[in-house]
Amino acid sequence: MTGQRAVRTADLDSLPVREALPALVSALDAHGAAVLCAPPGTGKTTLVPLVLAGLVGGGPRRRVVVAEPRRIAARAAARRMAWLLGEQVGASVGFTVRGERVVGPSTVIEVVTTGVLLQRLQRDQELSGTDLVILDECHERHLDADTVAAFLLDVRETLRPELRLLAASATTDAAGWARLLGDAPVVEAAGISHPVETVWAPPARPVRPPHGMRVDPAQLTHVASVVRRALAERSGDVLCFLPGVGEIARVAGQLGAVDAEVLQIHGRAPASVQDAALSPAAHRRVILSTAVAESSLTVPGVRIVVDSGLAREPRVDHARGLGALATVRASRAAGRQRAGRAGREAPGTVYRCWAEAEDGRLPAYPASEIRIADLAQFALQAACWGDPDATGLALLDPPPAGAMAAAREVLLAVGAVSPEGRPTPRGLRMARLGLHPRLARALLDGSAALGPRRAAELVALLSEEPPREYGDDLAAAWRRARAGGDPYGSRWRAEARRLERAATGGNSAGLEHPARPAFEGTGAQRTYGVRGGAPVSGRGGVGERSLPDDAAAGLVAALAFPERVAKAKGQGAFLMASGTGAELGDGSGLRSAPWLAVAVADRPPHSASARVRLAALLDEDTARTAADHLFRAGEEVHWEDGDLVARRVTRLGAIELAARPLRDPDRALVRAALLDGLRTEGLGLLRWTPDSQALRARLGFLHRTLGAPWPDVADDGELLERADDWLEPELSRARRRGDLARIEAGQALNRLLPWATGEAARLDELAPERIEVPSGSRIRVDYAAEHGQPVLAVKLQELFGLAETPRVAGVPVLVHLLSPAGRPAAVTADLASFWQGGYRAVRAELRGRYPKHPWPEDPATAEPTRHTNARLKR
Repeated sequence: MTGQRAVRTADLDSLPVREALPALVSALDAHGAAVLCAPPGTGKTTLVPLVLAGLVGGGPRRRVVVAEPRRIAARAAARRMAWLLGEQVGASVGFTVRGERVVGPSTVIEVVTTGVLLQRLQRDQELSGTDLVILDECHERHLDADTVAAFLLDVRETLRPELRLLAASATTDAAGWARLLGDAPVVEAAGISHPVETVWAPPARPVRPPHGMRVDPAQLTHVASVVRRALAERSGDVLCFLPGVGEIARVAGQLGAVDAEVLQIHGRAPASVQDAALSPAAHRRVILSTAVAESSLTVPGVRIVVDSGLAREPRVDHARGLGALATVRASRAAGRQRAGRAGREAPGTVYRCWAEAEDGRLPAYPASEIRIADLAQFALQAACWGDPDATGLALLDPPPAGAMAAAREVLLAVGAVSPEGRPTPRGLRMARLGLHPRLARALLDGSAALGPRRAAELVALLSEEPPREYGDDLAAAWRRARAGGDPYGSRWRAEARRLERAATGGNSAGLEHPARPAFEGTGAQRTYGVRGGAPVSGRGGVGERSLPDDAAAGLVAALAFPERVAKAKGQGAFLMASGTGAELGDGSGLRSAPWLAVAVADRPPHSASARVRLAALLDEDTARTAADHLFRAGEEVHWEDGDLVARRVTRLGAIELAARPLRDPDRALVRAALLDGLRTEGLGLLRWTPDSQALRARLGFLHRTLGAPWPDVADDGELLERADDWLEPELSRARRRGDLARIEAGQALNRLLPWATGEAARLDELAPERIEVPSGSRIRVDYAAEHGQPVLAVKLQELFGLAETPRVAGVPVLVHLLSPAGRPAAVTADLASFWQGGYRAVRAELRGRYPKHPWPEDPATAEPTRHTNARLKR
């Protein structure tokens, strides 16, 4: 090993984790796996790999791979270890991140991102030549990290039991990880006991809670004011945590006048800026950072942390095919990690921009990504590993079934898996591109239409969304990235070169034939002239590699997100193939486009439409090419706007391309649509005569009173479930709303009577339509009364002499006793009691008002009558 004399022994000896190393080595020797819990600043990311690799401490030499969740952490960890050894990166310690690899023939420790390790495992399941894998910062629960852990455990169980695994973190579910690693021992290391004072600094006035990607500007103004307060009250550099790049830029703009250098750290920041933040400085600094600085990194000089209390998590709307980041309240575990940054080197202070009373209501840990993220890439990795359902993988949290089903639909659509879930040759290649399957499809199929370079440049734009100032036009952003010298443009060019190499690595021609060609038998052959992968002249003599930028951008975006091809509805509004509306901003230059390929969109809370953040011009042929699996043509018969509509329609998902009326639609479809109309608007669409309504009420009463075999006819839904039993054949003959109005409901309901048992003949006996009263009148019984008891409304004089209340099906009717004028005078279900008591009060009130009618003192023995006294005397 070179540079042995330059090893910084004093710095290594000062790291507290050294006290736990004997126990850690013993645990790994005995069990082959262990969990290390070590607070920030103890040296778990730097000293532990050096000792376990045998580079310090005199142990046996082993090749160690350290997996970090972020590129900035991987580079920083490798540089720190190399510095401790007195070497340059690429000697004993190297690193590999996406698009950058610094290793040499003598490299013993390689620090990689979890994504890189995942790709390596897919190429070489045995991890040949690797003796130990350290999963650092496993508490962050990134999806790649969880997947890597599951794959490594599978490797240990089936291929390489000697492969050692170490899960390391500052704050983690140690017991859960220990179980996952096969009841591995947990080793704890003591941390540096630099105290960190907590200052609660909530806003003076209420601020709106975050929703979607939006953060109340008042909250950011408050964070900036807390940074200025911290600079005035405390000494040392300030590390301020914010949820995203946009918030960092806005706070930086409000700190322009502070007496300190303001640096911005995030995943998109140039390496030079990241290196500057991680290096000692002679002047005071304010470092604005996303969660990348929560762990793994020591930022020299920091004595103050200002925590906004916000974080970003992925969210997926599977029903609409939209995925985005959401701003959430950071967990208590994240808060501890952030606060710990202030005490890495000396006593420090954390300013928390929320009230102390709110702290206990925060979530204990961040949500594991597998529960909330898009799982298409995970599902493809699992399929390529040989476990399409991921049921055999050792995971702390199982993937949600709904998210996995949505992921499989995506993989089927892009030709990555078979209907049985097994990876196709095309899917195997897509998994090794280090891209989301959607972007992998766009790269492979876009290369066939545009050439690898142009396809790679566009996919690079989609893999890391360009800055907002680039605008919402993908083609314009492409031109700006090619021309610009900004940090984003530099990263974009490096990623485009990587993707171009990946796209040309399949065969001698630089293109790989898909297992299921995306263009076979579609409009793309007509539009772009793709035949057997060989570029030829397209429509109008334009070769596909000569497509204008706007058309090329639209093609690649549509290939990546076919569910988001969108047709204009007017006024900047569009309908995407997924069925979700989409709207452009007022100043967008794309508002007049007839079609769009939407690359980036989010849906604000409580909004029915998505906001388009990045899109490209499109034409219908290209939309049909990219979203060919969504193309449908057939008869559509449905109930719409109060009547039946029958058309032959061609659709691209939810987008209607063409339609014409159907003269003779399928009868089964018509019947189903009419039933839907009845469900939507109710059985009132049928013809209900008074007799029909009365029959329904009588049958309803008998069902409530006697039950079977009398049918339940009160509920429309129940009746519609039995449409075959009572609405046929009239329903099958109907063709429109007017035909329903000609169906006499009462005649149809008769089919539900219990004819088979003979009970139908007792309908008039059990629930007579009319009851004859003592006067000889036949009075209609109201079975539809709200309280459910049949009502007999009759003039009081017609019931003289009737001692017992009439009954139907054994139930006494509710008698509404009417005055001579037909107005209600009394209500009773017990006539005998009424004659003895209530009648006297009614008689006293009404005899003076109606003197021409009889009001005998003893109604029980009086003659019933429909007439006045004068008629009675005749």
